[in-house]
Amino acid sequence: MVLVILFAAVTWNLWQEKKLAVQENQAWNSQAKETLPSEESFYGQNRDRVEYEGKTYRRNTYIKAFLCMGIDRRDELTQTTVAGAGGQSDGIFLVAQDTIRDTVRILAIPRDTMTSIPLTDLSGNILGYDTQHLTLAYAYGDGREKSCQYMCEAVTELLGGLKIDGYMAVSMGALAKLNDAVGGVTVAIDDPELESRDPDFKSGSSITLMGDQAEAFLRYRDTKKNQSAITRLQRQESYITGYAASMREKAVKEDGLALKLLDIAAPYMVTNLSKDQYLDMCMAFLNSSQQLSGDDIQILPGKGVETKIYDEYYPDLEHTKQMVLDLFYRVEA
Repeated sequence: MVLVILFAAVTWNLWQEKKLAVQENQAWNSQAKETLPSEESFYGQNRDRVEYEGKTYRRNTYIKAFLCMGIDRRDELTQTTVAGAGGQSDGIFLVAQDTIRDTVRILAIPRDTMTSIPLTDLSGNILGYDTQHLTLAYAYGDGREKSCQYMCEAVTELLGGLKIDGYMAVSMGALAKLNDAVGGVTVAIDDPELESRDPDFKSGSSITLMGDQAEAFLRYRDTKKNQSAITRLQRQESYITGYAASMREKAVKEDGLALKLLDIAAPYMVTNLSKDQYLDMCMAFLNSSQQLSGDDIQILPGKGVETKIYDEYYPDLEHTKQMVLDLFYRVEA
């Protein structure tokens, strides 16, 4: 009952805050709309073929789009929940998998990105759509497939109609287990405030995260500071790079690592990928020559705006469109 009341309160506050922030953000939105083509003129009726700035782009069928989400709850994701009780998607990463080269590139999307999401009642009935924080799209679902569906629809809307080929949502409860299964993850500590979270997080040092340290490193942020979620997102990028390196190193020493990781994650995960699809993706990356680095991870371009209650993040429409084309389309000869 407490969760239901909190959900209703948060929803009401967000609705009221959005009204208060309209004038503040109106100038920014109007300027963007004046300088950019409309979504319809940019994408047209056929999302597989795009005309943009004198070039013709076609959807590259060899590049698959997979939405990966980190959910801010520690329990297993085995049961459906009422709207508001299923958690939010604190980590949002769109993976562009090149199935020919067996490489990946990652688009990190800030949780506070403002875009159209469905609003539901406590029974899950859709009441309408409104521009709200992307992270809430998961909360308005059932904590499982419906939540993931809402997130995929919202990201598709955000990226101008890009089709999402699959999704994977994992709760924080799996993090320590997955971290330790690859022997820990080595990261650099460059935020002095992290030491307040764990005395081992000394600024300027490197540390191999073990156990609950992984969650502490990934989730910590000072909510009193503006746009602290962006700073945390940059930290999450460094963890992804470190995890990929540890996983590759561990796989050389331990057969069947990909299957082991899947078994660990399974109770804490919701996905529409088959077991074979997951294993193929994982093994393709492990067998490739790619050393995942910071250059392979990009943050959705945009502008952070502080309102009286919440941080908001507005995507740079022009650069976002070009980024989507670069990641998932090819220029026709």
